[in-house]
Amino acid sequence: MKISINGEIKELSQEKLSIAELLKIEKVEMPDMVSVQLNDEFLRQNEYEGTFLKENDTVNFLYFMGGGA
Repeated sequence: MKISINGEIKELSQEKLSIAELLKIEKVEMPDMVSVQLNDEFLRQNEYEGTFLKENDTVNFLYFMGGGA
């Protein structure tokens, strides 16, 4: 299955893959601190296990940074 992850096309061998599994495969550090956007829709963390990817999906991992003066 081909999907786009943060703008990069990837070929995955799995036929059925959840967002939670993708976070592990992609070795996302601190997945609790990452927001996931699937086809321009933000997912809640409690949806990661039950949301499965399809051919040509677009996934973005968004990392929030703190800071300020």
